[in-house]
Amino acid sequence: MSESQATKPEDGSKTGERSHDPVYPPKFLEFMRTGWGSSDLTGLIAVPQSVRHAKRREALSNAFPGETLVIPTGHEKVRANDTFFRFRAGSDFAWLTGDYDPEGVLVLTPAAGGHDSVLYRRGRKSTDSDEFFRSAQYGELWVGRRYSLDETATRLGIECRDLDDLQLSQLATGKVRVLRGHDSAVDAAFTAEEAATSEDGSPALTRDGELAAVLSELRLIKDEWELAQLQEAVDITVRGFEDVARILPSDRSVSERVIEGVFGMRSRLEGNGIGYDSIVGAGSHATTLHWITNDGATTPGELILMDMGTENNHLYTADVTRTIPVTGRFTPLQKQVYDIVHASQQAGMDAIKPGVDYKHIHETCMRVLAEGLNDLGVLPVSVDEAMSEDSLVYRRWTLHGFGHMLGIDVHDCAASRKEHYWKGQLAEGHVLTVEPGLYFQADDELVPEELRGIGVRIEDDVLVTAEGHRNLSDGLPRTSTDVENWLEQQREAGPRVAGLD
Repeated sequence: MSESQATKPEDGSKTGERSHDPVYPPKFLEFMRTGWGSSDLTGLIAVPQSVRHAKRREALSNAFPGETLVIPTGHEKVRANDTFFRFRAGSDFAWLTGDYDPEGVLVLTPAAGGHDSVLYRRGRKSTDSDEFFRSAQYGELWVGRRYSLDETATRLGIECRDLDDLQLSQLATGKVRVLRGHDSAVDAAFTAEEAATSEDGSPALTRDGELAAVLSELRLIKDEWELAQLQEAVDITVRGFEDVARILPSDRSVSERVIEGVFGMRSRLEGNGIGYDSIVGAGSHATTLHWITNDGATTPGELILMDMGTENNHLYTADVTRTIPVTGRFTPLQKQVYDIVHASQQAGMDAIKPGVDYKHIHETCMRVLAEGLNDLGVLPVSVDEAMSEDSLVYRRWTLHGFGHMLGIDVHDCAASRKEHYWKGQLAEGHVLTVEPGLYFQADDELVPEELRGIGVRIEDDVLVTAEGHRNLSDGLPRTSTDVENWLEQQREAGPRVAGLD
């Protein structure tokens, strides 16, 4: 990365200067201010999804009549010193606006018949000011051209104003709710309510908490456009898994980071990138649920668990897990464990349809796992006792639930109230993962030695339909036999390079 050639401009505007930046002579400054042609865009039209964003804002407006709503997207996050992580827009903000740039704030103010929506965002740092070549954080010679306020208004179908015109102090005088945790300056401008408890002693939502909850609940049902985005993310993910299978040696070790990198290349080429840090667990690393260090290596004869998903360019993510034998064939014991997990997943998927309790899917999957643990001779008690609410000993080897909602977040709609999620019912348009697993830690002395270090998870992305369900990720095999055949076919096809194949 080159160094900024910046000094503080006479107008005192924000430049992102650093202590090691050299000083420009006045003649150079004058020279840089001349000779630039127009870069205005013409012929812009509204993106097709802008109509959907407007409907989402209308639904939010209807939920909070007469109140001002403030939804920020957040800032770039510092990676180290003056370098930043690649920005990813706040999910609720992106869902409501379609704007993926940093620092935006959506404000809904009460108006006749609902709310007026205004998107406040940072204006272009073009040749209108010295910032276009002096600001390493905002200048167009540094970060590229961004849409102007007028261009954004046209594309997204929403009124846009400069972020500098946002007067948070004036908004704070009225009845307002804020989506907190994204922008510290926005949070600080509004007095936070103290935590409260319900009559039963459980935590009660604050007014701002209710805003977050309603936004999550509005996102539970995916519309047709969202389902297309999720299917695209899943399809890219399938190709990423194929890429990995084609380079996975059967007779020697390969670094977990090689697998992580191969999948990441496909995700970055065809999508926005990975939807979450890839979990690549070879051998006993598979028993660590969120193993993202990925500094191990595969070993012939062992399994490798890969939990990976692509986020597409509209920020919708897939979330898929496959556990495969490095050699290409499961051992009898590995197959027995794998088949238990597959039976659990299949039972859960078979139960999915509108009107079914979310918890019923969990209980269905978990009972099959508990029965399988009993068949393996692991359970110290009966299946019924292991499943009882005052015991749950089977969870020593399962740990997590059957899955979660999926969408613009990998763990989507997480702020929803329990009655709409964990204690709610499935509905047409829900998308959820089904991902049971069994994990036998390498140091677990309560299981036979031959089981220690084995971890198996199978995860698919499932749409609830009017008739039942549809597996969005059925492009990848699930049964032990199909996994073996698929791996053999991919290896026979040979390696491919994303973007060159």
